Amino acid sequence: MKISFAASLPADWSTLVVPVGKDGVENATASLDHGEGVTAAVRLARFEGESGAVVEQIYAQGGAARRVLIVGTGDGSAEGFEKAGAAVTARLLTSGETKFVADLTKANADEAASFAVGARLRGWRHDAYRTKLKDKQKISLAEVVIVGDEAGWAAGSAAADGAEFTRNLVAEPANILYPESFVERARAKLEPLGVTIEVLDVPAMEKLGMGSLLGVGQGSSRPSRVMAMRWAGGNGDETPLALVGKGVTFDTGGISLKPGPGMEDMKWDMGGAGAVTGAMVALATRKAKVNVVGVVGLVENMPDGNAIRPGDVLTSMSGQTIEVLNTDAEGRLVLADAITWTQHRFKPQTIVDLATLTGAMIISLGKEHGGIFSNDDALATQLIAAGGEVGEKLWRFPMSDTYDKLIDSPIADMKNIGPREGGSITAAQFIKRFVDEGVKWAHLDIAGMVWAGEAGRTWDKGATGYGVRLLDRFVKDNWEG
Repeated sequence: MKISFAASLPADWSTLVVPVGKDGVENATASLDHGEGVTAAVRLARFEGESGAVVEQIYAQGGAARRVLIVGTGDGSAEGFEKAGAAVTARLLTSGETKFVADLTKANADEAASFAVGARLRGWRHDAYRTKLKDKQKISLAEVVIVGDEAGWAAGSAAADGAEFTRNLVAEPANILYPESFVERARAKLEPLGVTIEVLDVPAMEKLGMGSLLGVGQGSSRPSRVMAMRWAGGNGDETPLALVGKGVTFDTGGISLKPGPGMEDMKWDMGGAGAVTGAMVALATRKAKVNVVGVVGLVENMPDGNAIRPGDVLTSMSGQTIEVLNTDAEGRLVLADAITWTQHRFKPQTIVDLATLTGAMIISLGKEHGGIFSNDDALATQLIAAGGEVGEKLWRFPMSDTYDKLIDSPIADMKNIGPREGGSITAAQFIKRFVDEGVKWAHLDIAGMVWAGEAGRTWDKGATGYGVRLLDRFVKDNWEG
């Protein structure tokens, strides 16, 4: 969707949107009584400026139909303006209208940008494979013109670019998006933005001893990959912030096969890798003044005759051995080698990993928060704050030696699952064993957040793009001068 800004209201508008906060309903509608109906419509609808609430009035003027929509911004926060932009877009997306004009002359630059981001994100829909949509089902809205301050839009647009790219990756079926094609899509998007791409193929990973990651992918005909995306926007001598993502492009569970119903959803088990890649798009697009490397481990977990078995022992790149008790606990095996290689190759002092790691996280937090685990209180606080600013919430979980002992193995250094209780915590404890001493680390378990079964604040049913804006805000607030 095209978003543009204008200095004044175009004379030829056909659909006008006016955001109104809870404390400005009466004054705003009094000056907008076009066709002698807007104020009456607001009163009849019992509209009180609630965030995302919409009142619509169509009237005739000069022989032409005009439409006015009053949309609530609640308390006037950035979140309220974002929700307002999304709500109007959802209302008009398939209405037959191709463009609306939003009057944000009374809003500041951040509020205008938030409205634009909400409109842009809510206008995304993945229709690539829908060939028989009726005209009334097709997206008609193609442009939003905002009359207001454009100063905050460049950064907002970059974040939206990244989130949309992630959504496109997450939404693709596994016969289209697999490790090799994931790499090519990322390369095509990121290299023109100035991001350096480095890819490890199977022989390179075998040479490095990545038995943990390769074990997950060995049952698939799709060869595994590790991809590093490096953005050098900071000082040349600064070690980069490292973002690491789990990229299981399809997860059958392997020999520990998942139940059939719902398995189709496992195309989004690469949501962590998708978020890391989208964050790199956002950072490079806005030319962030920071050094960041995004590393993704890309595999497909399939149950063929060459697949790993429950009871097998894998040797990771770190040299630590892993007894595999359940081949469906595969994401942590991927992250183990991806994190080890990231530390070996780039020497980061801080690592943030993202993964759709455990079903236990969805049981714990539902679809409202992602989980966060960390060995550093300040890092955890920064990430939680960044998530709160952009509406991608996190909730911190405990870690301790007591939980860590639950994954000790009698025949190897560790086993890849603990007991049923505390499943998300023991998964995080597993990953922590591969983080070098002195490295600040946070693990984000986003299993409940990358895909939505119904429309939400800024997304339709499907891929949400969760994690991109969180990481972008985290970098902006804590890593850039």
